[in-house]
Amino acid sequence: MAQKRKKKTTEADSTASTATTAALKDGRVPQVLGLVCLLLGLMLTVAFFSYLLTWQEDQSKVFQFSWGMILNPEVQVNNIMGKFGAVLAHQFFYNWFGMASWVFVPVLFFTGVRLAFKTPGFKLSKVYMYSFMLLVWCSVVFAFTFQVFSFPWGGAFGTAISQWLMSLMGIFGTTLLIIASILLFTVLKFNVDLSQLKFNGFKLPENFKTAKFGRTDASGKVIDDDSEVKDWTRQIKEENLEQEVTRPPYEEAPPEDEEDEDDGQVGATEFTVINREDKPKPEPVDDLSLEVSQPIEQERPKEPEPTPTTNTEMEVEEITEEKEAKEQLFDIGDYDPKLDLPDFKFPTLDLLQQHGSEKIQVDTVELEKNKNQIVETLSNYNIEISKIKATIGPTVTLYEIVPQAGVRISKIKNLEDDIALSLAALGIRIIAPIPGKGTIGIEVPNVKKEIVSMHTLIASEKFQTSKYELPVALGKTISNEIFIADLAKMPHMLMAGATGQGKSVGLNAMLVSLLYKKHPSQLKFVLVDPKKVELNLFSRIEKHYLAKLPGEEDAIITDTKKVIHTLNALCIEMDNRYDLLKNAQVRNIKEYNAKFISRRLNPEKGHQYLPYIVLVIDEFADLMMTAGKEVETPIARLAQLARAVGIHLIIATQRPSVNIITGIIKANFPARVAFKVTSKVDSRTILDTGGAEQLIGRGDMLLSEGGELTRLQCGFVDTPEVDEICDYIGDQRGYPYAFELPEYVDENDGGGKMLDPSERDELFAEAARQVVGSGSGSTSMLQRKLKLGYNRAGRLMDQLEAAGIVGPSEGSKARDVMMDMYQLEQFLDS
Repeated sequence: MAQKRKKKTTEADSTASTATTAALKDGRVPQVLGLVCLLLGLMLTVAFFSYLLTWQEDQSKVFQFSWGMILNPEVQVNNIMGKFGAVLAHQFFYNWFGMASWVFVPVLFFTGVRLAFKTPGFKLSKVYMYSFMLLVWCSVVFAFTFQVFSFPWGGAFGTAISQWLMSLMGIFGTTLLIIASILLFTVLKFNVDLSQLKFNGFKLPENFKTAKFGRTDASGKVIDDDSEVKDWTRQIKEENLEQEVTRPPYEEAPPEDEEDEDDGQVGATEFTVINREDKPKPEPVDDLSLEVSQPIEQERPKEPEPTPTTNTEMEVEEITEEKEAKEQLFDIGDYDPKLDLPDFKFPTLDLLQQHGSEKIQVDTVELEKNKNQIVETLSNYNIEISKIKATIGPTVTLYEIVPQAGVRISKIKNLEDDIALSLAALGIRIIAPIPGKGTIGIEVPNVKKEIVSMHTLIASEKFQTSKYELPVALGKTISNEIFIADLAKMPHMLMAGATGQGKSVGLNAMLVSLLYKKHPSQLKFVLVDPKKVELNLFSRIEKHYLAKLPGEEDAIITDTKKVIHTLNALCIEMDNRYDLLKNAQVRNIKEYNAKFISRRLNPEKGHQYLPYIVLVIDEFADLMMTAGKEVETPIARLAQLARAVGIHLIIATQRPSVNIITGIIKANFPARVAFKVTSKVDSRTILDTGGAEQLIGRGDMLLSEGGELTRLQCGFVDTPEVDEICDYIGDQRGYPYAFELPEYVDENDGGGKMLDPSERDELFAEAARQVVGSGSGSTSMLQRKLKLGYNRAGRLMDQLEAAGIVGPSEGSKARDVMMDMYQLEQFLDS
């Protein structure tokens, strides 16, 4: 039985082997495989090309669902090849070889053409070998060259090999290895003889032609003498001439004007050679002499006969020849500030969450109801409209109406409250008319509001491809368009809004936008947080993005005194930068950095790359209450002058009252953002017009830029998201310390020199009695009582503080008096 089973198994294996062999010998099988390869190559081409345009939108979905989303009908992608193409391209580009994956496309086409059409001319084995080498090399080189980009240039394979090489040999060693690999492949593949390469500026030695470089004569002897070279050359010439004289079985044709006696035909020209095999060979001519021209040697000039010497000695001064300037052998290229942190990686999109559906839900019932209510309300006041249009936004719908001819706009504007009553909605805002359009706008809040997540704004093509110097993603407009602004062109921003209306979230959104776009070498933040809790999350990125005073421990500034010092230090930094711009003969920071990057400014003369500096103050009202003029003056200076040198301000406050946002500050902050405020007065204070009191809150805001109002829904970024982004950046290698601002010394700080009686003002004693007698110390009081100017009264107050008679300055408040009259008299007597 066992033998029978073994026999049957052998017969089955033999049958299967025969079927396989027959299938392979079938000519249709290679053709089918070739067509499959061509189809796969075409599919990969379309999927890869579409991936280059849509990877940002599809990446989050591929990360979330992977191959499982192919069977999920709810998932939609933007790739032309659909979900299969999105996942396949993601696998090739992100998980494998990056841009080097394009190598697979020509390989599949070559294979398909070779198998389907049986075209000769190239071997698939060589194609596969060179393609594999190119795939590995390009993947590693792309990952090494474009490591700072978010796009997976080298894929996971190239990134892993590149990082291993950099950890093993460093950036310089890896660069040399890549160059060496190119040279090695070129020499091995194309058999390049390096000895034949010519180098500019390298002069051959005089005895180069006689050097023993392998030139031998007929006997194999190395030629190393001029005479032997001449003999060897003469011998070759004689042999060539002898071959030309005796060249059987050919002979020259007769001249053109002579006829051949045998055939009577005209002879060929002297350039024509005629075969004469049937004629006897000519006898060699013995008396034919061969004249060989010898090379003419130049006669050496005769040496002059020496003149008779005399006893007079002559001193000959040595001739010093000017040294030629050494040519620059290579161009070192432009300066790259990012090389200080070459391994820095920008935050990834997966650190941001997607809040809500991110899609506008169109409720036709709600739209029709609102339209009817608007038309009915206007008709009740004899206002007829000819056309109405609705534009749906994330939180607000804009109804544009065109009234009949003869209707006054002010009549519709005055019906704002009536329309709000009929619609039973809060936050109705009428725009009469809409700038640039011949329509009147009525903004009505949606019943179901959509959240605009920061993930959508950052992942958008509009933000990723933005060429702005300081791009900030603020939110979406009513028409659901992503709004990106350039802080460098604003150039400063003033924010206001009631508590809980989205002001702090708006600050975080702008800071996160800059973190996703600017390298630490290009941007620094100065963060002022009197509340001590709003901006504390950004302390993790101190050694990457933050700037502070020398010697300070905390980069987030919370103390009022340190805020004053920081603002004055920024003024010093501004003045220093203007000096650099003056010496470089440029007008702004962009021109200066471009000149420095192209190495047209000498660092030895104090020039350096200048990063942008963004000053963020979260609660400005508290600073104005405690410091007053000491804060307002440097902020006004920075707002007026700092734009050209790359210093920009973002100031936020809860109470936009006139004593907080003064005329000087408003005049220098053309860009203003208003979240919901409590009164129309506050709206006019911040925007110079009403409207902010009618916002619906929770990120609903108005942006005033250049006199035009834009209603936006601010992007939402939650505290855990900011925390993860800061942790992602803080865990990377940063600078040894934070960016240091210039040191500022406050003259009002107590110093020992003020206590010297010889340096005191003549009115010191009288001023002290005035202050102690009145019970309050202020510079204005000394001006009135003693009839002094502001500068002298200020110096007197500083001397009184140094002497311990009055306390330190507390902004707009009067100084505390530290002595009574008895103690003062004792102090003056001593």
